[in-house]
Amino acid sequence: MTTDLNPWAEDSEERRRAALVESLPSADEDTPLMAELRQDARRRIELRGRVFPRPDRTRVITVANQKGGVGKTTTTVNLAAALAQSGLQVLVIDNDPQGNASTALGIDHHAGITSVYDVLVDGAPLASAVHPCPDIPNLTCVPATIDLSGAEIELVSLVARETRLRNALTTYLAEREQRGEPRIDYVLVDCPPSLGLLTVNAFVVADEVLIPIQCEYYALEGLSQLLKSIELIQAHLNPGLHVSTILLTMYDGRTNLAQQVAQEVREHFPDKTLRTTVPRSVRVSEAPSYGQTVLTYDPGSSGALAYLEAARELADRGTTATRLKEDV
Repeated sequence: MTTDLNPWAEDSEERRRAALVESLPSADEDTPLMAELRQDARRRIELRGRVFPRPDRTRVITVANQKGGVGKTTTTVNLAAALAQSGLQVLVIDNDPQGNASTALGIDHHAGITSVYDVLVDGAPLASAVHPCPDIPNLTCVPATIDLSGAEIELVSLVARETRLRNALTTYLAEREQRGEPRIDYVLVDCPPSLGLLTVNAFVVADEVLIPIQCEYYALEGLSQLLKSIELIQAHLNPGLHVSTILLTMYDGRTNLAQQVAQEVREHFPDKTLRTTVPRSVRVSEAPSYGQTVLTYDPGSSGALAYLEAARELADRGTTATRLKEDV
């Protein structure tokens, strides 16, 4: 896929997409199904084959929420897949002992595979633990094995225990540059729903934090504690860290509860919350059991199109994290 289109061709393509969107039938607000179908059709027209802009330098984003079951891993792997399919170089670091991100990306992560555990505990070079995703070009992953479940205890006695992942990633990116390999555009880090040394390493390695929030009861429960934890990391270990993005997941527009939660989150975090919401979707839930993301399992589904649009929003936000970090 080439990005060397001339301005006239790009303008013509944009006009063609806009005309197709305008030709879609109008959706009656009283028919949520029709509204959803129209939205999916619009997303297909606007997003299929589009190349997303590259950031000025590698963006490192940790996906975190201390509340379990909000879609952290699902968000990590599907945003990574969407960014990679749209022409960007993406690395996923599975820093959760459950290894669900590795499973969803089709990466082997049985005991004995070189993994993030070897990097954190044994000091292995990150390059030795990077594995390509079999289904998506430009997407690689550092898997998590069952060994990682004991890493919290083993890290306690190690030197520079909070910065081991950051040091390994910095070295890896520098080595790629020296070898003349393509720059990694996005690094997405999946972490467990608890504040231990694994999560601390994930916060220290990152520039940005992306918080998925489910549109259900108690959605904001624990969020204040997460923000306090991020402030502590800022104060003592990583001054450039900040919450850049909030993504609403498991959204069901037919319920008043989901609409109220979405409104409340947008009122509290108007500049950080993406316009895109990810709907509750059977396809999104099924995909990991086949060792795939929803982008490859069912690319035309509502869930896949929502993650593709969320990835475009993330990419369009550009290098906000870079500028903020340089100003600190």
